[in-house]
Amino acid sequence: MEEIIKRTRNIDFHHPFTPYDVQQQFMHTVYNVLEQGDGQIGILESPTGTGKSLSLICAALTWLRNHRKRVYEISIDAAANSFRDEPDWVVEQLLKRKRAEIVDLWEERESNLRKIRAKEAMMEERERKRKRYREGDSGKEMKNHSDEEEEQWLLDEEDEEDIPKFLDVSKEVTDDGNDGDQVKIYYTSRTHSQLTQFIAELRRPAFPPSVPDEFRKSDEEHEVEAVKHVPLSSRQRLCINPSVVRLGSLSAINDRCSELQQPKSKDKCEFVPSANNLGQTHQFRDNVLATLPDIEDLHSLGKTFQVCPYYASRTAIPGAEVITLPYPLLLQKSARDALGIKLDGSIVIIDEAHNIMDAIANAYASEICLKDLVRARLLLEAYVKRFGKKLKGENRVMVGQLARVVDGLRAWMEHSPNIKSDQGIVEPNSLLKHKGIDQINLFKLIEYVQRSKLAYKIEGYAAYVETQGEAKPTTPFSSTPVLHTLLSFVVSLSNLSSEGRIFYHKIGEKEHRDIKLSYLLLSPTHAFSSIALKARAVILAGGTMSPFDDYTTHLFPNLAPEKITTLSCGHVIPASNLCVWTLSSCDPKNNANRRQFEFSYQKRSDKNMIRDLGLSILNICKVVPDGVVVFFQSYGYLDEVVGAWSETDGSQPASIWDKLQNQKVVFSEAKGSSSDDILEKYSQAILDSGSPETAKKPAAGARGALLLSVVGGKMSEGINFSDRLGRCVVIVGLPYPNMNSPDWKARIEYIESTTLQKLTVCETPRPRSEAMAAAKQAARDFYENSCMRAVNQSIGRAIRHRNDYAAIVLVDRRFGTDRIRAKLPGWIRGGLINGSEDGGLGQMMSKLSGFFRGKQ
Repeated sequence: MEEIIKRTRNIDFHHPFTPYDVQQQFMHTVYNVLEQGDGQIGILESPTGTGKSLSLICAALTWLRNHRKRVYEISIDAAANSFRDEPDWVVEQLLKRKRAEIVDLWEERESNLRKIRAKEAMMEERERKRKRYREGDSGKEMKNHSDEEEEQWLLDEEDEEDIPKFLDVSKEVTDDGNDGDQVKIYYTSRTHSQLTQFIAELRRPAFPPSVPDEFRKSDEEHEVEAVKHVPLSSRQRLCINPSVVRLGSLSAINDRCSELQQPKSKDKCEFVPSANNLGQTHQFRDNVLATLPDIEDLHSLGKTFQVCPYYASRTAIPGAEVITLPYPLLLQKSARDALGIKLDGSIVIIDEAHNIMDAIANAYASEICLKDLVRARLLLEAYVKRFGKKLKGENRVMVGQLARVVDGLRAWMEHSPNIKSDQGIVEPNSLLKHKGIDQINLFKLIEYVQRSKLAYKIEGYAAYVETQGEAKPTTPFSSTPVLHTLLSFVVSLSNLSSEGRIFYHKIGEKEHRDIKLSYLLLSPTHAFSSIALKARAVILAGGTMSPFDDYTTHLFPNLAPEKITTLSCGHVIPASNLCVWTLSSCDPKNNANRRQFEFSYQKRSDKNMIRDLGLSILNICKVVPDGVVVFFQSYGYLDEVVGAWSETDGSQPASIWDKLQNQKVVFSEAKGSSSDDILEKYSQAILDSGSPETAKKPAAGARGALLLSVVGGKMSEGINFSDRLGRCVVIVGLPYPNMNSPDWKARIEYIESTTLQKLTVCETPRPRSEAMAAAKQAARDFYENSCMRAVNQSIGRAIRHRNDYAAIVLVDRRFGTDRIRAKLPGWIRGGLINGSEDGGLGQMMSKLSGFFRGKQ
């Protein structure tokens, strides 16, 4: 790290505030990774509250501006070399002219953008009032003749390729500048709200121009160059066509949008960029580059200029420096291709990357239930009944093949009650053998369904039938896009590889029994390689990235160690603001009758241990002011513990549960409950003088509230328990996944088999017994790391800024082992009280009392 900082010591990162040491360390590391390029990977951990997003922005954009300056300088040097045979005075004049051309082009672009920003500032209030839909776009009136109306759902004989018409003018739209091939920063995060927060941070710093200082005239006006940013999103969020938006589902909106651009379509979308609205498209593009918009701003700009934001935003990409987009649009190659995203030589920054492997699996996952197949068959029958005689050639064949796929999958699922187990792995061949699915070219069928918009037309016809007449149809038509769901599963079925598995799962009660088939990607390696191999550099950043092993092993297994940079930053809080205690038992180590906490599946139901846990939390509540958050392993175990605490014995008139409620207002997270509702009541109980009516009021003198939650639940990620809301976080046990579940069995088997093959089939193979042991250890590490990532994410809910303080209590003897401690974030390890695992409840209470007394 010292070497990295030394290399970049004199760089001004243009941070809008005086950065902390950990922020300087973080920015130097990011800059160094980007500077090295050539496929370099950075895996960086910076705790929540340390200004991670702003540090990413300052480091990445400082590097980008410096890189662009170097590109200009290199172009001048190349020009000088090409003129080397000319007299010096000629070379000097030619280079002077070339520098002037670069500066003039840059100044013209910046001047235009400044004018737009000034106009936006003046017109903002007036424009907001004028934004509204065009009159008459709220939907087409019903035609008088139902036959004519129904014809819109009939398949065309020869559909053209699904190419948006605006692409005919894309060259004219985007070729105004020469920025198209320049390096860009692609920033992605898990949710749109996180992207919106990032964009707000993007507006804070100011960066110098991207042309070299010696090229420019000394002009105060040009000391700062605004960041050019484009947010990308789905049609569902950006569409401004009322007749399309009302369809609701993403798949229906996508298909209808594409259909409106077909040459044979009777209706056309007037908002799609074309030669007819080229002026508005240019205005839209320039306003996007001038104003640092978020998704809502982009949607509003589209309505203002009456041009589609989804397509028109692409015209701004060539001139953009930063492009923000949600996970699915970056992680799926098909989505990147649809948006025209080219990662070659660019920078990819993935924030909140602790769940990147799960995000990749989710992006490629698919599932379908028996009830969906039943409904899909009914929809197909209704469609064929109405249009069957008009279907010819390829249309008739493909509709028949789709029906066979539905019947084949349905046949397997209807015979599944004969399978004793409620869940397990399905062999693909057993699915494909029914109804001759294995004789169908699934790739051709998928291509046809996507090209013809068959799923949209069948479901659209079903929705149309529902709206006609007073009598409801006997077929259970629904707005749920079951045929799109089916298509997603068939895509998975056609792309089976060693990295994926199909599972079945019986769901529901006996009276309403159903079965679900799901596809799961076991390894993200291949899916992520299309990003890692093309980008100049990839940054994986998060507040709780520890342990790092999984990312290097499963995302970049073939990358040389020198290509990967890892960093775990400390926190910005002083050491005195954190107290971490490992509570292994209520009794100290020297007590012969010591009963240890171990919340493993085999031992966690022990009544005495649950009682000791309750007494420990009760004592914690007595000394910790305001909010205490306790995380359990699962909802089921939380219910079991609360049930045990609610019982009374002859020795105590009041139960532990009653005592807890007398000490603090108690809230318990239930599976499927609203996290917003619980969090509001919990916050109110702490911050207000009174308590919510729905919670039991604590006894006089009691303070704050107690929240019982679950690791991996809604409260464990994305919730801010800062200051008084989270003065103490308690982790009960280690939330290992269920090793006996089919998906985890498959994951473990996959890791063991691939690791074994890697160690035995290579230039220097290991002995099989040694390789087998290493493979089993790799699987165990992956299993354990999954558990610890969830623990670390829950711990990270507390301490959200420099002046915050909290205690962390880890209740389980296993937290005292070196192996588990090594997988905690560095800042948590730094706050651990030495020897706390050997102390008991009494020593912990003494430490906590002193810690919080010192904060009063």
